Amino acid sequence: MSHPNLLILYVADPAASSTFYQGLLQQAPTDSFPNYVAFVLTDQLSLGLWSEQAANFRSAGSGHRFEVGYMVETEAQVEQLYARWQALGVSIEQPLARAVFGLTFVALDPDGHRLRVCTRD
Repeated sequence: MSHPNLLILYVADPAASSTFYQGLLQQAPTDSFPNYVAFVLTDQLSLGLWSEQAANFRSAGSGHRFEVGYMVETEAQVEQLYARWQALGVSIEQPLARAVFGLTFVALDPDGHRLRVCTRD
């Protein structure tokens, strides 16, 4: 059985989004084209950034109704990422807060996609 192995975010400017994610992920993209950029996140998961202006782009939806989650082992790691992302100038939508699953925060990428950092459930 196959498993999901690619997250695609629709972006206005793939080059700007690539720069943003290079800072967050601390790695270069594995593939880069004018309308699409990809990052390998794990050996079984990749992140694609697809231009909304690409000739073959089609989407009937709008808005950002999901989150890309970064689960870390400790609350100290949540706090460290919060501080590092703030230093990078990342927009913070939800500051550090305690949820039922532990310490968390939500940041936004240049297109408004929600990026949640939290401890593992």
